[in-house]
Amino acid sequence: MNSKTIGIDIGGANTKLASSDGTIVELHYLPLWKNTMLPEVLKEISQRLKPENVAVVMTGELADCFEDKEQGIRFIKENVDSAFGSGKVSYINSQGRFRKENDPLRDLAAANWAASARLIGEEIGDCIFVDVGSTTSDIIPVISGEHRAGHTDFERLLRSELVYAGTLRTNLAALLEKVKLEKGICRTSSELFATTADAYLILGEINEDKYTCETADGVGRSKIEAMRRIARLVCADLSEVGETEVYEIAEQVKEKQVSALTEAISEVAERNRLEKIAAAGLGEFLISEAAERLGFECISVAGRWGEEISKVFPAYAAARLLDKYSELIVSE
Repeated sequence: MNSKTIGIDIGGANTKLASSDGTIVELHYLPLWKNTMLPEVLKEISQRLKPENVAVVMTGELADCFEDKEQGIRFIKENVDSAFGSGKVSYINSQGRFRKENDPLRDLAAANWAASARLIGEEIGDCIFVDVGSTTSDIIPVISGEHRAGHTDFERLLRSELVYAGTLRTNLAALLEKVKLEKGICRTSSELFATTADAYLILGEINEDKYTCETADGVGRSKIEAMRRIARLVCADLSEVGETEVYEIAEQVKEKQVSALTEAISEVAERNRLEKIAAAGLGEFLISEAAERLGFECISVAGRWGEEISKVFPAYAAARLLDKYSELIVSE
């Protein structure tokens, strides 16, 4: 392992990178749908780190600034190749394998979880790899070193291997149709008033440093500002619902997300006869609670590789795989 091999995970909202030895870990908030500075950031990374080899995974091709996934893949690939030089770059596909020259380009879509699952299979063995990030939750069965998940996000949604909720960017209205308050059961407003980052900030599960996405109202990330946003979920302000009720709403957000995660993990576990979880991502705290409810063993990626690596695990896994298999990439 060395710092000259880096992995890059280019998502719709975040671009993450890690070196194969874990000494370099970075997260850049770059929402592709806003026509961000991705080309410039990639060039800056290239000039600053001067990597010898680069492994790339992506999910950003789904961003709605692209007409379809292939256009998104081409945009990302062209900018990565331009920044680093195509001779240095290897791409990992949805099978968790390095892409050969004539392989379908579309196989690169939504492949970051496949890199993680391959490394987990080699390092930990048979398990369900669960990664709860800022936006989504991956629930990947890994057996005999290979993932047994669907190869596209659509297939994985059908199989409960993808739950579209995360610890930062998920609209609370998408999780909660109603909330229980002192005055009764209250319907929520289907506006982007607050996100899961607000709930977990209030509950103390994350701090302001980990609140890396934009806020729903474009203002600050303090607890009082998060409370104001959550009050708007029920079309109120803090004169109508107090701190206690806002806290209770945040607790209901967490309960809903843990319940959904538990249900999906249970379905994947039953289908694949697995009872061990490897947990990664900013939302490891949600995974550990779901595992406890199911009575499953839970191995923490943060405990094994470090908290910072856990948050960018697909990038780290890509770098590690490139270090390990660089001489075999052509034959893969």
